[in-house]
Amino acid sequence: MQDQRKHLEAGSSSKSKEMSRLMLNPAKNHKPETYEDLKLDGSSLLLSSLEMHLPRHLLRAPRDQKFTYMRDILHDYVPPALRTRDQMQKEYREKIMSSYQPLHRELYTIDPVAFFVPTFLKAINDNTEKSFRSIMSEPAPGIFTFEMLQPRFCELLISEVEHFEKWVDRTKFTVMRPNTMNQYGAVLDDFGLQTMLNKLMEDFISPLSKVFYAELGGSTLDSHHGFIVEFGMHRDVEMEFHVDDSEVTLNVCLGRQFSGGELYFRGMRCNKHLNTISRSEEIFDYSHVPGCAVLHHGRHRHGARATIAGHRVNLLLWCKSSLFREMQKFKRDFFSWCTECNQEKKDKQDKLLSEYETSGMGPWRGESNATA
Repeated sequence: MQDQRKHLEAGSSSKSKEMSRLMLNPAKNHKPETYEDLKLDGSSLLLSSLEMHLPRHLLRAPRDQKFTYMRDILHDYVPPALRTRDQMQKEYREKIMSSYQPLHRELYTIDPVAFFVPTFLKAINDNTEKSFRSIMSEPAPGIFTFEMLQPRFCELLISEVEHFEKWVDRTKFTVMRPNTMNQYGAVLDDFGLQTMLNKLMEDFISPLSKVFYAELGGSTLDSHHGFIVEFGMHRDVEMEFHVDDSEVTLNVCLGRQFSGGELYFRGMRCNKHLNTISRSEEIFDYSHVPGCAVLHHGRHRHGARATIAGHRVNLLLWCKSSLFREMQKFKRDFFSWCTECNQEKKDKQDKLLSEYETSGMGPWRGESNATA
């Protein structure tokens, strides 16, 4: 009797665990809650995306219950070192915001009419691939260029960054630069622009990425890294050949008078093939135009040539998808978006086909001759 009770308890525990597991595939026809009103460290989109994978018995639960469930999962999932880093970053930003006074407060909340040119805004509002392509050029596969930002917005953002840099110099505050490649520039998220940039990603970049980069993480963007880079005399001069820590990158020239600084793209690669030779069809160079954007996948290899005169300022938004990155961990040797992976796969298939036919086991040539 006791053994039977243990068996029932074990079965109940097993069933409970089964019910609490996330679903591998998202729930069809389920409309997730919005979590924008909650004070979150990350993007509200992450929770909305994760909700689609909740156990079925939780899909209709109150939002607070779903939030608590997902928060606990994310807390357990994030490594302690990463939680420590995030906490340090939060304290660092709070320290800046406790004394930094913004110069242009109108930048800190999205104002579509003031920020964007009418053609871009109309395309986003129409929200169709046709409307997007009507304002875009695709000069190379997966690279899109289009007019995006109003001149006034560009001027104000440059002015705000200069104001922040003066505050840094005056207070002797030690700031973190955008990345290991840039010695100049500023992380916009660090001095209060995080909410605005998150809205920029969710409402104005995600609609594009869901259409053009859906299979590359573009449909599940949930976090970002927004920053300014500066090139010219007494600034960074050029940008070395690299890939971005993003699924989708937005790069917009804000302006100033300058010469040089062209972007050069050389095809998409996985880490294994990062330094392989570019193919002729992958070579594309782009000259910056103030207010105009370049949109590309983060794994698209690129760099920037030297800015030989003047001062160039660019806004960059690295948009990321935690779901896509998790899925990539299960990939082994083949990435469909890597040109070299596709070529290796084709070469293997051709070799197997050739060996099969040479052995006399292949039906293709014999059947073809017999039919003829």
